[in-house]
Amino acid sequence: MNKLLMLIVALIMSCTSAVSQNSKDMQTKGEILASETQGGADQAGYKMIKDQTELKNIITQNFKKSGIQPIMEIPVFLKNKKVVLYNLGTFNSGDHKISTIKSISVKDNVLYVEVPEYQSGGMEIQVMSNPWFIFSVPSDYQFTSVELKYSK
Repeated sequence: MNKLLMLIVALIMSCTSAVSQNSKDMQTKGEILASETQGGADQAGYKMIKDQTELKNIITQNFKKSGIQPIMEIPVFLKNKKVVLYNLGTFNSGDHKISTIKSISVKDNVLYVEVPEYQSGGMEIQVMSNPWFIFSVPSDYQFTSVELKYSK
C-alpha cells in the first residue's frame, strides 16, 4: 500500500513540475529566414533543417523548382535556434507569400505559427503557386507538428 501511495505522489509531483511551453514568456515572434511564392511542395507540411549545408541545399532546390537561381543571399544557420521549412501547399491564385510571423507558441506538442490572414485583391490571374518559408524558433521548443494559424 505504501509503494502504491508513493507511486501516486511521485506521479502527481512529476506532472505538476512540468513547465508549460505555452506560457507568456515563451510566446514570441519567429524569425523568417526565407520566404517565396514558388518552389514549395504540393502538399502542406514541414521539415526540420539541421545545418547550414542543408539550409543552402533546400533554398537552392526550391528556387530550381520554380525555374530560377536563388535571388536571395543564403541566410546564416542559427545554431541556438531550431530552423523549420514549411510548405504551404498548392494555391490556384494570388500571392500567398508569408512575410510576417505574429507569434509562435507550443501547446500539446504542436507548434502554432500565427501569420496574417491572406486577403485577396479581387479578380486575379489564375496562377498555380507553391509558397514556402523558412523560419526559426527557440531551440527549447519541443514539438512534433506545425500548424499555421491565420489571424487579422
